[in-house]
Amino acid sequence: MTSDPYGGFRPRNPSGLFPSGPPARPTYREPHPVSGAGVALGGAGAAAWLLLFGLLGTSVRTYAWWTLVAGGLAWLVALLLVRYGDRGVGTGIAIVTGGGWSIAAAVVVTRWATSGDWPLW
Repeated sequence: MTSDPYGGFRPRNPSGLFPSGPPARPTYREPHPVSGAGVALGGAGAAAWLLLFGLLGTSVRTYAWWTLVAGGLAWLVALLLVRYGDRGVGTGIAIVTGGGWSIAAAVVVTRWATSGDWPLW
């Protein structure tokens, strides 16, 4: 004769496919989740912003300075959006601004390497 270790009572052990009640721990959700559409809109806006300011430059020097100024203003807006507004849009702005600054840096370094003269002063 085998004895039942549970004394005839089997503990309920749900599989998880059909939850039997509230979760064991609280579930925390982001109050303002970042969406892909917000990141894309922020990136498109920042690209247009940097393009318009970059077109104001008539030489490598003025292009680089206009891009730095436009990127600085864009990052200030991104910081405000991340803190008080849509974080997805702020993220898109920050990503594209970093890319725009990288392009401007590559243009400056290329000009410096080919001419031997630092183009920003």
